[in-house]
Amino acid sequence: MSTRHFLNLADAGGDGVAAILADAIDRKRARDGQPKGRVDADAPLADHVLAMVFEKNSTRTRVSFDIAMRQLGGGAVILDSGTTQLGRGETIADTARVLSRMADAIMLRTDDHAKIEELAHYATVPVINGLTDLSHPCQIMADLLTVIEHGKALPGLEVAWLGDGNNVLNSIVEAAGLMKFNVRIGVPEGYESDAGFIALAEAGGARISLHRDAAEAVAGADVVVTDTWISMGQAHAEAKLAAMAPYQVNDALMVRAKADALFLHCLPAHRNEEVTDAVIDGPRSVVWDEAENRIHAQKSVLRWVFGQI
Repeated sequence: MSTRHFLNLADAGGDGVAAILADAIDRKRARDGQPKGRVDADAPLADHVLAMVFEKNSTRTRVSFDIAMRQLGGGAVILDSGTTQLGRGETIADTARVLSRMADAIMLRTDDHAKIEELAHYATVPVINGLTDLSHPCQIMADLLTVIEHGKALPGLEVAWLGDGNNVLNSIVEAAGLMKFNVRIGVPEGYESDAGFIALAEAGGARISLHRDAAEAVAGADVVVTDTWISMGQAHAEAKLAAMAPYQVNDALMVRAKADALFLHCLPAHRNEEVTDAVIDGPRSVVWDEAENRIHAQKSVLRWVFGQI
């Protein structure tokens, strides 16, 4: 079997995503109540090592992949550009060749998506996208797992996105085409998501609609999602914040969604900027389940790249 990479959700396809989610649900249920560091009974990645390379700061990605590997019976090595030869100009190709000899898989969290594509091109082991400026597939796997856990089927789901058309939204749109749900995008002019992802999702049967009015985007939604308006590494631009202000997720907006609508946020949140305290700490918020599910979803992503699913 050729090397499996997980750079975007399309690498797994709809059937692969469904299989990963089913495995995550089963494995999470099987270890309910156990200590976080206990190895799963089958230890499917025993003797395997994941090299994690961080060119961007991280809390959830760093901890979740580390714990995921521990629970699967393997180990993880954490590297960052400031303390490795990447920071001194070693090429991505050479880094890929070296890490492929020393680890069984590589996870990269970086800026330019072209970097992870180059890493995957030269690596002889699986490469996983821990975040790029273009997409964040591991986050969306956790989001889909959370939605399913809370009793909502993916086909036909109405998802409302409020705010910046960023990498998280791109992966939500990609998921919509694969899993047959719809996305209503509420964004100000000039901050739309990637047109390529939208075209592919629509070709897959998803309905992707663009709204300048936040209330219109949220009306009747099953799930409401937002993210920080200023992405990591961007300047705190006052003009952008002003454009985003009408898209803040607050109680007045949430009442327009369905009565049982869920609220998602990948975190970290800029409280009372893109979302109010009342919403993120409120009864419809499932952000803490969503954060924990990074572990469970990524365990199954890891199993998928190793051909175990």
